[in-house]
Amino acid sequence: MQNKGLVKLFALLFGLVSIYQLSFTFKANQIEAEAEQVAINAIPETEDDYRAKRSQEEANFLQAKATDTVFNIGIAKFTYNEVKQKAMNLGLDLKGGINVILQVSVKDILKGLANNSKDPVFNKALDDASELQKNSQNTYLEDFFVAFDAIKGDTKLASPDIFYTKALDGEIDGTMTDDEVKGIIETKIDESIVSAFEVLRKRIDEFGVTSPNIQRLGTSGRILVELPGVKDVERATGLLQSTAQLEFWDAYKGEQFFGFLSQANETLKDIVDVQTETAEVESQDEEDAQDAAIDDLLGEAETDSTAVAAVNPLLDLIRGPGYQGGPIIAKFELKDKETILEYLNKPEVRSLLPVEQRYAKFVFGKPEKDSELVDLYALVGNRENTPQLSGAVVTDARNQFGPTGKSEVSMQMNAKGAKIWEEMTGKAYTQGSQIAIVLDDVVYSAPGVTTGPIAGGSSSISGDFTLNEAIDLANVLRAGKLPASADIIQSEVVGPSLGQEAIDSGTTSFLIALALVLIWMIFYYGKGGIFADLAMLLNILLIFGILSGLGAVLTLPGIAGIVLTIGMSVDANVLIFERIREEITKGKGQKESVRDGFSNALSSILDANITTGLTALILFIFGTGPIKGFATTLLIGIGTSLFTAIFITRLLVDWYVNKGGKLDFSTAITKNLFRNINIKFLEKRKVAYIISGIIISIGLGSLFTNGLDQGVDFVGGRTYQVRFAQDVSPSEISATLSDAFGSADAKTFGDANQLKITTKYKVNETGAEVDEEIRKSLYDALVPHLDGVSYDDFISDADTKTIGLMKYYKVSPTIADDIKQASFWAILGSLIVVFLYILIRFKRWQFSLGAVAAVFHDVLIVLGIFSLTYRFMPFNMEIDQAFIAAILTVIGYSLNDTVVVFDRIREFFNEHTSWEFNLVVNSSLSSTLSRTLNTSLTTLVVLLAIFIFGGDSIRGFMFALIVGVIVGTYSSLFIATPIMYDTVNKLEAKKKKN
Repeated sequence: MQNKGLVKLFALLFGLVSIYQLSFTFKANQIEAEAEQVAINAIPETEDDYRAKRSQEEANFLQAKATDTVFNIGIAKFTYNEVKQKAMNLGLDLKGGINVILQVSVKDILKGLANNSKDPVFNKALDDASELQKNSQNTYLEDFFVAFDAIKGDTKLASPDIFYTKALDGEIDGTMTDDEVKGIIETKIDESIVSAFEVLRKRIDEFGVTSPNIQRLGTSGRILVELPGVKDVERATGLLQSTAQLEFWDAYKGEQFFGFLSQANETLKDIVDVQTETAEVESQDEEDAQDAAIDDLLGEAETDSTAVAAVNPLLDLIRGPGYQGGPIIAKFELKDKETILEYLNKPEVRSLLPVEQRYAKFVFGKPEKDSELVDLYALVGNRENTPQLSGAVVTDARNQFGPTGKSEVSMQMNAKGAKIWEEMTGKAYTQGSQIAIVLDDVVYSAPGVTTGPIAGGSSSISGDFTLNEAIDLANVLRAGKLPASADIIQSEVVGPSLGQEAIDSGTTSFLIALALVLIWMIFYYGKGGIFADLAMLLNILLIFGILSGLGAVLTLPGIAGIVLTIGMSVDANVLIFERIREEITKGKGQKESVRDGFSNALSSILDANITTGLTALILFIFGTGPIKGFATTLLIGIGTSLFTAIFITRLLVDWYVNKGGKLDFSTAITKNLFRNINIKFLEKRKVAYIISGIIISIGLGSLFTNGLDQGVDFVGGRTYQVRFAQDVSPSEISATLSDAFGSADAKTFGDANQLKITTKYKVNETGAEVDEEIRKSLYDALVPHLDGVSYDDFISDADTKTIGLMKYYKVSPTIADDIKQASFWAILGSLIVVFLYILIRFKRWQFSLGAVAAVFHDVLIVLGIFSLTYRFMPFNMEIDQAFIAAILTVIGYSLNDTVVVFDRIREFFNEHTSWEFNLVVNSSLSSTLSRTLNTSLTTLVVLLAIFIFGGDSIRGFMFALIVGVIVGTYSSLFIATPIMYDTVNKLEAKKKKN
């Protein structure tokens, strides 16, 4: 080997740089552990809201350390912020946290650009575009244009009723064609999405998450947000979805609407289908019921609600009165909010309002703490339905403690806002009325003004906030409002305790797999195996160092990728050592055998790793989240494996040989294994075709009848991983949940006290309220099995949590369709790329055909086995993105095996020109059998270690790989090569015939 000094230098530098990079991870972990302990010591569990306070205490500790020097390496000094920036990032499945894809509502943006147009063509096109989106790969805007063109008739986009508005004056005029307007609207939409992206980025920066990731996904209006380490999931999702539409409205007094409610109730009796209930106690007549409800509203009498027949659509929903002189009309249950607003906004009901109140805007307040009751307000509206003052005037916002010691948010307005605010507060002071502070159509507070007009633009929002709520509200007000609503269309939430379990199981599987491979190499290749092991250990150090240096995210599938890389690293060394053994058998000297062995193995090593690398690259391009993490580590591992196997192993072997050492690359047990083998593989190909045909036929039959257990990635829905106190029956839980959700599927996930629960209930509805409603319904249905755990503890984020909701995952049908399409193109793309590579390398299409046919064979068998066995296997076998990653890895492995055989066929074909083609093929297969079985065995040992010890979440993934490795080994011997042979023979026969 030339340039040994350069290789030594590079190896030394790479190793030192890797150790240097990883040292920051160890230091960051040490400081964060200290912060956690400080918080635990400072805030006892007996304090109210102790989790939020501990979280704040941790954040304060780390903030204080942010610019302090905490780490010295030689003369270099690093602050905590610098250390954290250089530390390795852990993914959600290892650290816990939340991963969401937000869909910025392009529909809302279009409505805003059109000034909420009432044009029927415009609004129908919006609705039609929403329907098209369910099965479309287009963006919403593209589908809107398609829908509009289909129904527009003589209507133009540039009409005054659509986009020729005051907001777009100067950019769009009435003479423009639709195509010209489309270009402008596309630009406006993109600007709005960029604005939403920046607002979200500012909010996340204020939130204080370490190593957040936020990125736009193409031009679809989708934004990916990853927040590893976040413990308060509800707080994080609220922060992301809040539009922060802050408004200040004059409020009516509640008593002004008492009579209106009674009149509305009478009108609603004629237009609402009221479902009456028979009370167990004696009922009153209709007139008495109405009087009782009004008395209750006015606070003049106490009424037993069970004694009233439910015949009053509106009044019977009242659960408490407002107070005299205050802005609250009445109290209602949270679940009745939408019904009440629907009732009050009916044209027949609004027509009952006096002329001076005809533009009144009915809005609910924040739910009362530890209660299901909400207050109803009436705001002083106008024809345009715009507030007296908007939040755009707010220039700064801070959380603070008010006079009573409770958290509130102080605001500062600009000059224009300060002037309007002074006028509003002056009017409220004079009239003794209130000003409602409204955020995202929810009244947070409606204070009166007792000290006269407020000058200077200072104000505050109070509303029984927790500390975190006040901090978040101040943050979103500083960051600004979103230009449109942002709905979570895909989310994954992993609890920190589950993340710690994943780290433990991942580490265990990694160490076991590594130990087994290290022992096997020494057992099989003796001293040569020791050198391969040393190179492999350097390989692992380099992988972790590069991951840390690149700022890549390490995930549980990423750890699986690293462990799989160990198997690939072994494969390269096996190829080299087998070729050296062949040269020694030919009678060559040791130095010459080593030189020729490395030289002869190089072509096979490169071809095998490039084909695997191509499939990993496809996976990296099309994958998201943990799957991209798997692809990243696999790609890095391929590069480092090549470097360590080709150069470091060579360096160590040459050093030992040059100092007089003797290497046989075998032990007493393995010395004569697979020697002088001459198996006539081609004579057995027809039997292999029949066996494979039968297996594939059975699998296809099952695929057409049983199908596959498609996960929510492909069909949409919500999945919850719940851990119980004792073992539970999946069928019993499924039946219980079906009553709550219409349909639900519960499966044992790992141990018998843990279930994976999937439902499509309200799958098309988005929003934090819907997610919270379903979690609450889930808890209510599971209460008998939770050993007295409260709802707060069920959804809590405690690091040591052992019972409750451990993880949940949501995918909307729209994005599920996109995932399905991306998966299809990923598999097809990898096959095309590999077909072309093999064609270029071997210059005969028959080689490409044989390789791709074997891949199809392997994929069909894996799919068939999953279809046949998913109903009774004791682990999760859902078809999801991880399964697609497994299929692509199987493709890569199968090709790796096949290419090594093809490479030997090409070599023998050129060396033994007098041989018959069938002899060339059989000899090539026999000579590579030792390498094929050795690599397959070590890879299987690695995969089995992860399968057994690596945790429940990747067991199905590993099972697919295990099946794939077994089938891939078989197909490279009995499918790929025989098909190549048969097509070559047929072509030759055809040539002779012609």
